[in-house]
Amino acid sequence: MKKVLHIMSSPRAAESISRKLGSAIIDKIREKYPDSIINEYDLARPVIPHLEEMHIHSFFTPVEDRQAAQQLAISTSDEAINALQEADTIVIEAPMYNFTITSTLKAYFDQIARVGITFRYTGNGLLPVGLLKNKQAYLAITSGGVYSEGELKPYDFIEPYLRFLLTLMGITVAGVFRAEGQAVVGAEKALEKGVADIVIL
Repeated sequence: MKKVLHIMSSPRAAESISRKLGSAIIDKIREKYPDSIINEYDLARPVIPHLEEMHIHSFFTPVEDRQAAQQLAISTSDEAINALQEADTIVIEAPMYNFTITSTLKAYFDQIARVGITFRYTGNGLLPVGLLKNKQAYLAITSGGVYSEGELKPYDFIEPYLRFLLTLMGITVAGVFRAEGQAVVGAEKALEKGVADIVIL
């Protein structure tokens, strides 16, 4: 049985190609693992909060010392981390907005990247070590241009960034599937190719 966390970040609804590609990945997971449990986490409904000063103070205040306002401020982060810890498979939809991820997806990572919970520092100026073990992620990336290869590849700031953040927290990226080149071949053809490329381990 797979416990799947399905993270959606597009502000668009039915017309969103990233949501369609993400749903196709979920369908493929269900085909291979019929008893999978899917937990949907829509960052746009309601919009996940961007970090404010209260969040930062709450993160670094010991649990026993947190005031009621801090407990409330940190609740979104705690819930998001709990959902992540319970999952063994994560599907992340990442449409390209201005050459990178949506602000909602960035806000999500800001809420879950917490020292001592999802990663820890090792000292000596080295990269942190991830604390979320035995988890794999599939990325559903969508874009108007083709960024997986060719002259636009250096401007793909989505896959490298997500790979780094997930690896930093200990999560293995098991597959990256793209509905790209929508401005060239059309959204439906780009989606068809992305769906055809899906392979679930």
